[in-house]
Amino acid sequence: MSLLDAARHRLEALAQAGLLRTPPEITSPQGPFVTVDGRRLLCLCSNNYLGLADDPRLVESLQRSLTQDGAGAGASRLISGTMSAHRAAERALADLVALPAALFFASGYAANVGALQALCGPGDVIFSDALNHASLIDGCRLSRARVVVFPHGDLGALADLLRSERPLGAQAVIVTETIFSMDGDVADLRALRALADAHDAALFVDEAHALGVFGPQGGGYARAVGVVPDVLVGTLGKALGTAGAFVAAAPELVRLVENRARSFVFSTATPPSLAAAAVTATELVRDADARRATLLSHAAHLRQRLRALGYAVPDGSTPIVPVLLGDPATTVAVATALRAHGSFVQAIRPPTVPTGTSRLRVVPMATHTRAQLDEALEGFAAVRELAGIRPGAAPSAPRTPDEERP
Repeated sequence: MSLLDAARHRLEALAQAGLLRTPPEITSPQGPFVTVDGRRLLCLCSNNYLGLADDPRLVESLQRSLTQDGAGAGASRLISGTMSAHRAAERALADLVALPAALFFASGYAANVGALQALCGPGDVIFSDALNHASLIDGCRLSRARVVVFPHGDLGALADLLRSERPLGAQAVIVTETIFSMDGDVADLRALRALADAHDAALFVDEAHALGVFGPQGGGYARAVGVVPDVLVGTLGKALGTAGAFVAAAPELVRLVENRARSFVFSTATPPSLAAAAVTATELVRDADARRATLLSHAAHLRQRLRALGYAVPDGSTPIVPVLLGDPATTVAVATALRAHGSFVQAIRPPTVPTGTSRLRVVPMATHTRAQLDEALEGFAAVRELAGIRPGAAPSAPRTPDEERP
């Protein structure tokens, strides 16, 4: 079978399983409303939590840097691509998360893959939460360390595994998200820190969905609960409204990542304008307490009202509101019907989430109004039959299975 024939076969298999995805094209700035296929829709599936992606202050920062620094860095960071804007961004981001040093990456995926590959290796052992993001899973694999997957959030199981498996590794690292991207639940960082300390292990946390939303001045969930991780990865493409990511840690760890992370060493540096925008974004996030409060209030309202309509929505306290539907085809059908009612909500299917847990991942923004959310809820009410909800039914919120994503 040729490569082309194999691709066609695999695409057909995805289509038959209801898992073939085609990204919609947005022809407007990312805001409370977006234009999709010529229609203006209320956007309820973005990670633009604080509504900063179209903020004129970020746009101005990018434009100013383009004039001052040019469009590109022209080389990798270790050759001639490190510019003053990159170093300024790294200082600002380290300060935001209250860690000594930071290194700027092109994306959260590159940061996670690069940091784990750089810091761990053969002879080490990594303890990874079963629902960690694909970038963390891939980083663990690329490190060539021994990887032990523990059931999602199961501290007892992790403690048992640390006792049995920790002695087999020279170094040990516990890897977790702080806010899990598809379920919106929260890691018990205090307990994880205590386990790490008790077993001579490091704590590596991914703050992608917490940075800007939680903690003093938006400094993340670790700061909110008073835990200092050994390594922290944060992204700028979500609450901070721009693009890029960073690894923050002790200077020696950051220096090692700078020298050994393949996704950093062998990549052309990010445009200096993105680094300049990162500095502006940290300033905006620090002053966004009102937006954070509005965002979390919106999420609580959606969670309560959707459950009252009979949808299966787990408990939670984050902006991520999963509406669990189970079947991929049903999930796509409900998302399509909601679009007809004026709301843009994407169907999330395997392999992004475990088999049997397809869902709508509903996410408000701080810049939505309560009236706009209530209009969206009217759409959810109108499509309940399509979702398999009988009038008056109010199912309990099921737990997501403890299953590793591919």
